[in-house]
Amino acid sequence: MNTKLIAIPSILVLSAAGIAACSNPDEKPSADGSASTSQTANLSFDTSSIQAVPEIEALVPESIKKAGVLKNGASIDYAPAEFFKSDGTTPTGYDVNMADAIAHVMGLKGATTEHAEFATIIPSLGSKFDIGISGFTITADREKEVNMVSFIETGTAFAVAKGNPKNFDPKHVCGTTVGVQNGTFQFDYITQLSNDCTAKGEKAVKIMPHDLQTDIAVRVASGQYDATLADSPVIGYTVEQSNGSLEQVGDVVESAPQGIIVPKDNEQLTKAIQAAVQYLMDNGYVEKILATYGSNQGALKTAEINPQV
Repeated sequence: MNTKLIAIPSILVLSAAGIAACSNPDEKPSADGSASTSQTANLSFDTSSIQAVPEIEALVPESIKKAGVLKNGASIDYAPAEFFKSDGTTPTGYDVNMADAIAHVMGLKGATTEHAEFATIIPSLGSKFDIGISGFTITADREKEVNMVSFIETGTAFAVAKGNPKNFDPKHVCGTTVGVQNGTFQFDYITQLSNDCTAKGEKAVKIMPHDLQTDIAVRVASGQYDATLADSPVIGYTVEQSNGSLEQVGDVVESAPQGIIVPKDNEQLTKAIQAAVQYLMDNGYVEKILATYGSNQGALKTAEINPQV
Protein backbone atom coordinates (compact mmCIF):
# COMPACT_ATOMS: atom_id res chain seq x y z
CA MET A 1 0.00 0.00 0.00
CA ASN A 2 1.10 3.61 -0.14
CA THR A 3 3.41 3.27 -3.17
CA LYS A 4 4.48 -0.34 -2.70
CA LEU A 5 2.46 -3.11 -4.32
CA ILE A 6 1.77 -6.26 -2.34
CA ALA A 7 2.49 -9.82 -3.34
CA ILE A 8 0.31 -12.66 -2.08
CA PRO A 9 0.26 -16.34 -3.11
CA SER A 10 -2.09 -17.18 -5.95
CA ILE A 11 -5.78 -17.61 -5.25
CA LEU A 12 -7.51 -16.58 -8.44
CA VAL A 13 -6.90 -17.69 -11.99
CA LEU A 14 -8.66 -15.12 -14.15
CA SER A 15 -10.90 -16.65 -16.78
CA ALA A 16 -14.19 -15.64 -18.32
CA ALA A 17 -15.79 -18.79 -16.98
CA GLY A 18 -14.26 -18.52 -13.54
CA ILE A 19 -15.46 -15.10 -12.44
CA ALA A 20 -19.16 -14.36 -12.87
CA ALA A 21 -21.01 -11.03 -12.85
CA CYS A 22 -23.29 -9.95 -10.04
CA SER A 23 -25.65 -7.02 -10.58
CA ASN A 24 -28.02 -7.41 -7.64
CA PRO A 25 -26.85 -5.19 -4.76
CA ASP A 26 -28.03 -7.80 -2.23
CA GLU A 27 -26.33 -10.70 -4.03
CA LYS A 28 -22.72 -11.59 -3.32
CA PRO A 29 -20.18 -12.21 -6.11
CA SER A 30 -19.85 -15.72 -7.42
CA ALA A 31 -17.12 -17.79 -5.81
CA ASP A 32 -16.77 -20.12 -8.80
CA GLY A 33 -13.12 -20.70 -9.59
CA SER A 34 -11.99 -18.37 -6.84
CA ALA A 35 -9.96 -20.73 -4.68
CA SER A 36 -7.08 -22.81 -5.91
CA THR A 37 -5.67 -23.54 -2.47
CA SER A 38 -7.56 -23.43 0.79
CA GLN A 39 -4.57 -22.04 2.70
CA THR A 40 -4.32 -18.81 0.70
CA ALA A 41 -8.03 -18.50 -0.01
CA ASN A 42 -8.75 -18.51 3.72
CA LEU A 43 -6.33 -15.81 4.84
CA SER A 44 -7.63 -13.93 7.87
CA PHE A 45 -6.27 -12.15 10.91
CA ASP A 46 -7.49 -13.67 14.19
CA THR A 47 -9.14 -10.85 16.16
CA SER A 48 -10.43 -13.07 18.98
CA SER A 49 -7.69 -12.03 21.41
CA ILE A 50 -8.45 -8.30 21.12
CA GLN A 51 -10.00 -7.15 24.38
CA ALA A 52 -12.64 -4.49 25.04
CA VAL A 53 -11.34 -1.11 26.21
CA PRO A 54 -13.73 0.21 28.89
CA GLU A 55 -13.34 3.91 28.06
CA ILE A 56 -14.02 3.19 24.38
CA GLU A 57 -16.87 0.81 25.22
CA ALA A 58 -18.49 3.71 27.09
CA LEU A 59 -18.62 5.75 23.87
CA VAL A 60 -20.66 3.18 21.93
CA PRO A 61 -24.29 4.13 21.21
CA GLU A 62 -26.83 2.13 23.21
CA SER A 63 -28.55 0.80 20.07
CA ILE A 64 -25.33 -0.86 18.93
CA LYS A 65 -24.54 -2.15 22.42
CA LYS A 66 -27.98 -3.74 22.49
CA ALA A 67 -27.47 -5.34 19.08
CA GLY A 68 -24.10 -6.68 20.23
CA VAL A 69 -22.57 -6.47 16.75
CA LEU A 70 -21.25 -3.82 14.40
CA LYS A 71 -22.87 -3.99 10.95
CA ASN A 72 -20.38 -3.27 8.17
CA GLY A 73 -21.17 -2.83 4.48
CA ALA A 74 -18.54 -3.71 1.86
CA SER A 75 -18.29 -4.60 -1.81
CA ILE A 76 -16.71 -8.01 -1.27
CA ASP A 77 -14.94 -8.31 -4.61
CA TYR A 78 -11.89 -6.12 -3.98
CA ALA A 79 -9.14 -8.44 -2.76
CA PRO A 80 -7.10 -8.15 -0.61
CA ALA A 81 -9.28 -5.53 1.07
CA GLU A 82 -12.37 -7.73 1.00
CA PHE A 83 -13.14 -11.05 -0.67
CA PHE A 84 -14.82 -14.37 0.10
CA LYS A 85 -13.06 -17.38 1.54
CA SER A 86 -13.07 -20.66 -0.37
CA ASP A 87 -16.51 -21.54 1.03
CA GLY A 88 -17.94 -18.68 -1.05
CA THR A 89 -19.87 -17.20 1.88
CA THR A 90 -17.37 -16.06 4.56
CA PRO A 91 -15.95 -12.55 4.04
CA THR A 92 -12.27 -11.91 4.70
CA GLY A 93 -9.66 -9.29 3.85
CA TYR A 94 -8.01 -6.46 5.75
CA ASP A 95 -11.13 -4.24 5.72
CA VAL A 96 -13.22 -7.13 7.06
CA ASN A 97 -10.68 -7.84 9.80
CA MET A 98 -10.58 -4.13 10.71
CA ALA A 99 -14.35 -4.09 11.22
CA ASP A 100 -14.15 -7.09 13.54
CA ALA A 101 -11.16 -5.67 15.44
CA ILE A 102 -12.98 -2.38 15.99
CA ALA A 103 -16.03 -4.25 17.25
CA HIS A 104 -13.95 -6.16 19.82
CA VAL A 105 -12.34 -2.97 21.12
CA MET A 106 -15.85 -1.52 21.48
CA GLY A 107 -16.91 -4.48 23.63
CA LEU A 108 -19.13 -6.10 21.02
CA LYS A 109 -19.32 -9.75 19.97
CA GLY A 110 -17.81 -8.83 16.63
CA ALA A 111 -18.73 -7.35 13.26
CA THR A 112 -20.90 -8.63 10.46
CA THR A 113 -19.76 -7.71 6.96
CA GLU A 114 -22.42 -7.93 4.27
CA HIS A 115 -21.89 -7.56 0.53
CA ALA A 116 -23.36 -4.55 -1.25
CA GLU A 117 -22.40 -2.96 -4.54
CA PHE A 118 -19.98 -0.16 -3.79
CA ALA A 119 -22.20 2.71 -4.93
CA THR A 120 -25.04 1.56 -2.64
CA ILE A 121 -23.08 1.52 0.63
CA ILE A 122 -23.25 5.23 1.50
CA PRO A 123 -27.03 5.43 0.84
CA SER A 124 -27.49 2.37 3.09
CA LEU A 125 -25.52 3.84 5.97
CA GLY A 126 -27.46 4.32 9.20
CA SER A 127 -30.26 1.98 8.11
CA LYS A 128 -28.82 -1.25 6.75
CA PHE A 129 -25.23 -0.66 7.93
CA ASP A 130 -23.66 1.01 10.97
CA ILE A 131 -20.41 1.67 9.11
CA GLY A 132 -18.74 1.00 5.79
CA ILE A 133 -15.16 -0.24 5.40
CA SER A 134 -14.67 -0.91 1.71
CA GLY A 135 -11.70 0.97 0.29
CA PHE A 136 -13.30 4.41 0.65
CA THR A 137 -10.76 7.02 -0.42
CA ILE A 138 -11.23 10.13 1.69
CA THR A 139 -12.44 13.02 -0.46
CA ALA A 140 -13.97 16.40 0.31
CA ASP A 141 -17.19 15.41 -1.46
CA ARG A 142 -17.56 12.23 0.60
CA GLU A 143 -16.92 14.15 3.80
CA LYS A 144 -19.99 16.25 2.98
CA GLU A 145 -22.12 13.09 2.99
CA VAL A 146 -20.57 11.02 5.77
CA ASN A 147 -18.00 11.16 8.54
CA MET A 148 -14.74 9.46 7.61
CA VAL A 149 -12.12 8.05 10.00
CA SER A 150 -8.71 7.55 8.37
CA PHE A 151 -6.64 4.40 8.96
CA ILE A 152 -4.57 3.55 5.86
CA GLU A 153 -3.15 5.24 2.78
CA THR A 154 -3.11 3.74 -0.70
CA GLY A 155 -2.42 4.84 -4.24
CA THR A 156 -3.96 4.22 -7.65
CA ALA A 157 -2.52 2.10 -10.47
CA PHE A 158 -3.32 0.70 -13.92
CA ALA A 159 -3.18 -2.93 -15.01
CA VAL A 160 -3.10 -4.23 -18.57
CA ALA A 161 -2.95 -7.61 -20.31
CA LYS A 162 0.44 -9.29 -20.01
CA GLY A 163 2.93 -7.73 -22.39
CA ASN A 164 0.70 -4.67 -22.86
CA PRO A 165 -0.40 -5.77 -26.37
CA LYS A 166 -2.48 -2.61 -26.85
CA ASN A 167 0.51 -0.39 -25.97
CA PHE A 168 -1.47 1.39 -23.26
CA ASP A 169 0.35 4.44 -21.89
CA PRO A 170 -0.94 5.62 -18.49
CA LYS A 171 0.42 9.08 -19.26
CA HIS A 172 -1.60 9.31 -22.49
CA VAL A 173 -5.00 7.72 -21.90
CA CYS A 174 -7.03 9.67 -24.48
CA GLY A 175 -9.02 7.41 -26.81
CA THR A 176 -8.42 4.25 -24.75
CA THR A 177 -10.96 1.93 -23.13
CA VAL A 178 -10.62 1.64 -19.34
CA GLY A 179 -12.64 -0.52 -16.96
CA VAL A 180 -13.32 0.88 -13.49
CA GLN A 181 -15.60 0.10 -10.55
CA ASN A 182 -18.71 2.21 -10.04
CA GLY A 183 -18.66 4.82 -7.29
CA THR A 184 -14.92 4.68 -6.67
CA PHE A 185 -12.30 7.40 -6.51
CA GLN A 186 -10.81 5.83 -9.64
CA PHE A 187 -14.08 6.34 -11.54
CA ASP A 188 -13.90 10.06 -10.74
CA TYR A 189 -10.19 10.17 -11.54
CA ILE A 190 -10.50 8.57 -14.99
CA THR A 191 -13.51 10.78 -15.71
CA GLN A 192 -11.37 13.85 -15.01
CA LEU A 193 -8.60 12.51 -17.24
CA SER A 194 -11.18 11.98 -19.99
CA ASN A 195 -12.46 15.53 -19.58
CA ASP A 196 -8.90 16.77 -19.86
CA CYS A 197 -8.60 14.86 -23.15
CA THR A 198 -11.68 16.45 -24.70
CA ALA A 199 -10.64 19.88 -23.47
CA LYS A 200 -7.46 19.44 -25.53
CA GLY A 201 -9.45 18.36 -28.56
CA GLU A 202 -8.48 14.69 -28.22
CA LYS A 203 -10.71 11.64 -27.99
CA ALA A 204 -12.42 10.94 -24.66
CA VAL A 205 -11.59 7.87 -22.63
CA LYS A 206 -14.19 5.16 -23.16
CA ILE A 207 -15.00 4.47 -19.50
CA MET A 208 -16.48 1.03 -18.83
CA PRO A 209 -18.05 1.01 -15.33
CA HIS A 210 -18.78 -2.25 -13.50
CA ASP A 211 -20.13 -3.12 -10.08
CA LEU A 212 -17.44 -5.79 -9.55
CA GLN A 213 -13.70 -5.32 -10.05
CA THR A 214 -13.33 -9.02 -10.84
CA ASP A 215 -15.50 -8.60 -13.96
CA ILE A 216 -13.18 -5.87 -15.20
CA ALA A 217 -10.00 -7.92 -14.75
CA VAL A 218 -11.39 -10.66 -16.99
CA ARG A 219 -12.14 -8.19 -19.77
CA VAL A 220 -8.69 -6.63 -19.58
CA ALA A 221 -6.99 -10.02 -19.70
CA SER A 222 -9.06 -11.05 -22.72
CA GLY A 223 -8.33 -7.82 -24.62
CA GLN A 224 -11.80 -6.30 -24.48
CA TYR A 225 -10.48 -3.31 -22.51
CA ASP A 226 -7.12 -1.59 -22.77
CA ALA A 227 -6.65 -1.29 -19.01
CA THR A 228 -8.23 -1.17 -15.58
CA LEU A 229 -7.68 1.37 -12.82
CA ALA A 230 -8.02 0.55 -9.11
CA ASP A 231 -6.40 0.94 -5.69
CA SER A 232 -2.73 -0.04 -5.90
CA PRO A 233 -3.05 -2.94 -3.39
CA VAL A 234 -5.94 -4.32 -5.45
CA ILE A 235 -3.97 -4.01 -8.69
CA GLY A 236 -0.96 -5.67 -7.07
CA TYR A 237 -3.09 -8.50 -5.71
CA THR A 238 -4.98 -8.95 -9.00
CA VAL A 239 -1.75 -9.19 -10.98
CA GLU A 240 -0.43 -11.80 -8.55
CA GLN A 241 -3.63 -13.83 -8.93
CA SER A 242 -3.84 -13.56 -12.73
CA ASN A 243 -1.66 -16.56 -13.58
CA GLY A 244 0.49 -14.31 -15.76
CA SER A 245 -2.38 -12.77 -17.74
CA LEU A 246 -2.09 -9.25 -16.29
CA GLU A 247 0.65 -6.81 -15.32
CA GLN A 248 0.85 -3.39 -13.74
CA VAL A 249 1.84 -0.54 -16.04
CA GLY A 250 3.12 2.86 -14.94
CA ASP A 251 3.70 4.22 -11.47
CA VAL A 252 1.39 4.31 -8.47
CA VAL A 253 -0.22 7.76 -8.42
CA GLU A 254 -2.71 9.79 -6.40
CA SER A 255 -1.69 8.37 -3.01
CA ALA A 256 -4.47 9.22 -0.56
CA PRO A 257 -5.87 8.14 2.81
CA GLN A 258 -8.77 5.72 3.03
CA GLY A 259 -11.26 5.66 5.83
CA ILE A 260 -14.21 4.12 7.61
CA ILE A 261 -17.50 5.80 6.80
CA VAL A 262 -20.00 6.60 9.56
CA PRO A 263 -23.39 8.36 9.32
CA LYS A 264 -22.94 12.13 9.28
CA ASP A 265 -25.49 12.64 12.05
CA ASN A 266 -24.02 10.02 14.40
CA GLU A 267 -21.30 11.92 16.25
CA GLN A 268 -21.25 9.43 19.13
CA LEU A 269 -20.54 6.44 16.90
CA THR A 270 -17.97 8.46 14.94
CA LYS A 271 -16.04 9.21 18.14
CA ALA A 272 -16.23 5.58 19.23
CA ILE A 273 -14.89 4.39 15.87
CA GLN A 274 -12.09 6.97 15.94
CA ALA A 275 -11.05 5.94 19.45
CA ALA A 276 -11.13 2.24 18.56
CA VAL A 277 -9.06 2.75 15.41
CA GLN A 278 -6.51 4.84 17.31
CA TYR A 279 -6.21 2.07 19.90
CA LEU A 280 -5.63 -0.48 17.13
CA MET A 281 -2.97 1.77 15.60
CA ASP A 282 -1.21 2.39 18.90
CA ASN A 283 -1.05 -1.32 19.68
CA GLY A 284 0.19 -2.41 16.25
CA TYR A 285 -2.96 -4.20 15.16
CA VAL A 286 -3.48 -2.26 11.92
CA GLU A 287 0.01 -3.18 10.73
CA LYS A 288 -0.51 -6.81 11.78
CA ILE A 289 -3.80 -6.99 9.89
CA LEU A 290 -2.21 -5.60 6.72
CA ALA A 291 0.78 -7.94 7.12
CA THR A 292 -1.59 -10.91 7.05
CA TYR A 293 -2.29 -10.04 3.41
CA GLY A 294 1.32 -9.42 2.42
CA SER A 295 2.11 -5.87 3.46
CA ASN A 296 2.40 -3.61 6.47
CA GLN A 297 2.86 -0.58 4.23
CA GLY A 298 0.25 2.16 4.37
CA ALA A 299 -0.84 1.95 8.01
CA LEU A 300 -1.38 5.46 9.36
CA LYS A 301 -0.33 6.54 12.86
CA THR A 302 -3.26 8.84 13.60
CA ALA A 303 -6.98 8.15 13.16
CA GLU A 304 -8.47 11.48 12.11
CA ILE A 305 -12.14 12.35 11.74
CA ASN A 306 -12.73 14.04 8.38
CA PRO A 307 -9.08 14.95 7.71
CA GLN A 308 -8.43 17.81 5.33
CA VAL A 309 -7.71 16.44 1.84
